[in-house]
Formats: sequence, structure tokens, C-alpha cells
Amino acid sequence: MWSMFGFRDIETIRAVARCGGFRAASEATGLAQSAISRRVRHLEDRMGITIFERDGRGVRLTAAGRRLCNEAEVLIAQRDRILNELTQGVMAGVVRLGVSETMTHTILPRMLTTLRIRHPQLRFEISVDTSDQMGQALTDDELDVVIMLRDQAPRGILMTPVPPVSLGWYVSKDHFTLPDPAGIDDLAALPIVSFPKTTSPHRQVLQLLTPGRRQPAMVHGSASLATMLHLVEQGFGIGTIPRSIVSAWPSTKLHEITVLPEARLPDLEFAICYNPDRNEEIGREVTRAAVEAGHD
Repeated sequence: MWSMFGFRDIETIRAVARCGGFRAASEATGLAQSAISRRVRHLEDRMGITIFERDGRGVRLTAAGRRLCNEAEVLIAQRDRILNELTQGVMAGVVRLGVSETMTHTILPRMLTTLRIRHPQLRFEISVDTSDQMGQALTDDELDVVIMLRDQAPRGILMTPVPPVSLGWYVSKDHFTLPDPAGIDDLAALPIVSFPKTTSPHRQVLQLLTPGRRQPAMVHGSASLATMLHLVEQGFGIGTIPRSIVSAWPSTKLHEITVLPEARLPDLEFAICYNPDRNEEIGREVTRAAVEAGHD
């Protein structure tokens, strides 16, 4: 039904209703009375309703006309708001944001709070996924901005690094006892919980522990940090987990394993990524807020 009329029709109906008649609406709008009458009549014919009841004293809205007029006021207000936001440089609308789970425990809350304060008309749809999945979604224009592992960022995007996230080896002492410090052989002898096998942290653990061994290390992958924490806590294995995540975890069972230098894990390198051809303005704002959050 809404395709049956435009804003000119809406404004004409509103003028007649507010002025109480076609002649008064003509004087208020500067349009010919015949043009106003013709527009209203054609609209009534297209919609199959009667908008105004006419009598000797003027016109008044029918029940259908009142509903149409009320809904029309909402449409006009929305139109005016959109035009104002666009012409005044106000950022509004929905931002499809993809984040690695590690980022939800580090810079994401501060970043989103900053963006909410600066751009209160923005709304965020947040997807938490693995970097390879988010990279593909960014390429397919299913996400606008992504915070992901740098080495899995797709080609053709603009990438800004954020502060690295340090990884540690963790254990529940109720289940495993390791030398202090532990070496590669000590770690490789136990089941290990790490990031998904498609990620660089998982590959780095395999490369660190497997070379020269007859039996490759048993490395299990999980896309959920909460699952990794629970598994290590309950004695399924030892884990490679971001230190910032463990420090925020309520359990007291997890302890960082002191390891020899050759068994230390490299930091996780994340970046904010977006396609400048499609999302330059919002990408720039998210990047600025994320960099600020990372330095707090």
C-alpha cells in the first residue's frame, strides 16, 4: 500500500487536515485549490478509501484518513531525521562488526563505549567468529568492520594493527604436574587445548612441539575461549590461552606454566580490517576508537 503514494501526497493531506479545508490549505501552501482537490481525489481512488468527509462547513478526516495522517506524520519525521543526519554529517544506522573472541575480553567494551558516546545514532550487530570465517564474510560484504588475526586478513582491505595479546601455557595443578621450568618435551607429552586448527596460533603450537618427534603432539582446537578455560580447569589438558583472558576468569585453579625460552609462545597479532571502497567512514571511526581503547 505504501507504494501507492509519495511524500507530496502526504504533505497535501496534512495541510488539508491542519487547515480544515481545501481553500485554507491552498492559501497556506501556495498551491491551487483545484490541484489539491485533484491530488486528494486521485489518492483516494488509488488506495480505495475515503480520506476526507466533506460538508458545508469544510472537511474532516475519516477514521481511515486519521490513521493515514498519523502514520504519515511518522514517515515525514523519519524522512526529516534521515536528511538531517546525512546533511549534518551525523553517523547513523547499523554497523555489522565482526570480532575474534579474544577481543571481546580486551578492547571491545571500551571501543564500543567510545563509539556510543561519539555517535549515539549508530547501532552495532556484533558477530563473534574465527578469523578465517570473518575474513570471508568481510570479502563477501556480510560484515563492515572486522577485528581479526592479522595474518588471516583478506587481500584488498585496509588494516590497522592493535596492541598484541600475549599467550601463556596454563594448567590445573589438581590434574597435572610439570617441571619448573617446563621444556618442549614436557609440554608435548600432555594433551593440549589451543585455538582452532585453521588459525595461526594452532599452527604455531604444532610447529613448536612437533619437529623431530616420532609422535606428534596431541593438540585439540576450540573456537570458544570459555570452552578452552573449562577444559583446562577440569583437567582435559593444558592450554595456550591469552593472559588477559585468564586474569579475568573467576577460577583459581588455573596456573601459568613457567617454560624454558624455546617453549614460549609468540604474541597474537590482531588488526582492524575494512574495505575502504565500501566502508571508509565507519571503518575509520571504529579504527580510531579501537586504537584508543588499546592504549588505555
